[in-house]
Amino acid sequence: MRNRSLLVLTAIAATGTLTLTACGSRASNSGSSGGSGSTTVTIGVDAPLTGSLSALGIGIQNSVDLAVKTANKTNEVPGVTFKIEAMDDKAAPQQGSLNATQLVGDSSVLGVVGPLNSGVALTMQKTFNNANLVEVSPANTNPALTQGPNWQTGTKARPFASYFRTATTDAIQGPFAAQFAYSTLGKKKVFLVDNKDAYGVGLVGTFKDEFTKLGGSVAGQDHVTSGASDFSSTVNAIKSSGADFVYFGGEYPDAAPLTKQLKAGGDNIPMIGGDGNYDPTYVKLAGTAANGDYATSVGAPVESLPSAQTFVANYKAGGYSQAYGAYGGYSYDSAWAIIEAVKAVVSANSGKLPSNPRAAVEKAMGSVSFSGVTGTVAFDQYGDATNKQLTVYGVKNGLWATIKTGTFSG
Repeated sequence: MRNRSLLVLTAIAATGTLTLTACGSRASNSGSSGGSGSTTVTIGVDAPLTGSLSALGIGIQNSVDLAVKTANKTNEVPGVTFKIEAMDDKAAPQQGSLNATQLVGDSSVLGVVGPLNSGVALTMQKTFNNANLVEVSPANTNPALTQGPNWQTGTKARPFASYFRTATTDAIQGPFAAQFAYSTLGKKKVFLVDNKDAYGVGLVGTFKDEFTKLGGSVAGQDHVTSGASDFSSTVNAIKSSGADFVYFGGEYPDAAPLTKQLKAGGDNIPMIGGDGNYDPTYVKLAGTAANGDYATSVGAPVESLPSAQTFVANYKAGGYSQAYGAYGGYSYDSAWAIIEAVKAVVSANSGKLPSNPRAAVEKAMGSVSFSGVTGTVAFDQYGDATNKQLTVYGVKNGLWATIKTGTFSG
């Protein structure tokens, strides 16, 4: 799951408009298209727009908003005007389920970007799938969402044809972090901590498998409750275990106070986490205790990608008050994938949406391929992103810095 920063450049109207060739979304039943922009297609957004993870959620919302504005400005799909409908899931599975039902009920919604949290996605997938409503997550990393509950045994089965994601999975992220910890940092003894949710538990599981395979040992394991403020029992368990680092599965609201309390207690060992930790807020909450900690995140740093420079410039020019964050580029690409699919459906139907646009967009999504903000955007037979890049970041002098970018080889 999660975050980043902003840069500068020029606006959408400048030379070199977004080098993205795509289109996407789909509007359920109604879809007569007459003149330019006579049909409105809504792209839903589901993310935590309030609460402790709102920095990530608002970055997702803003990036989708930018994609929609760009598609309308360039008349990407003649006869179609795109708009967004953003819904706050509060990072709560129950709210996500309610949001999914509401989005399905709006026939103009032909695709949804989100959610942020894998646990929320688990409650939304069936509702969307029953309605043939495409869902493209820029941040979900739990492998079971696309490959089924038995993916670790090699029995992969796609549960829902309507679900896609532009982020790579924890089947790669966990082992990638394990190789970095063992081979690059020389760490041999880990204490594992998760926050009990689908994302955190899954990430720790894949890290543990690879780390022990490499020869590392597990000194201990514990679980924390999201939103707690006192982590003393976990801190004491870590200190007594003799571990030389902590691997955390969860998000920064829990990881930051844990690393702060651990180091305040005298155990100055690094914490390594996943994309749920990679956000400036982690450093803000942990203070100087964050220095020396690491996190992996999906893809390469957006600011380093030539393909992302126009996105960065246009986001800056758009005047958004919140950073696009860890998932900004992936959110833009998720929305653009929907736009691409809508474009293909309209093109194949004499310039208008068919009578069953959701089913048509769902089918078209599997063949979407374009050059996006994060590189080539395409999906495999499970709906997973074909882009498998990951990056390790480390906190130095109170700021996240890029350590290495690569892919897992195992």
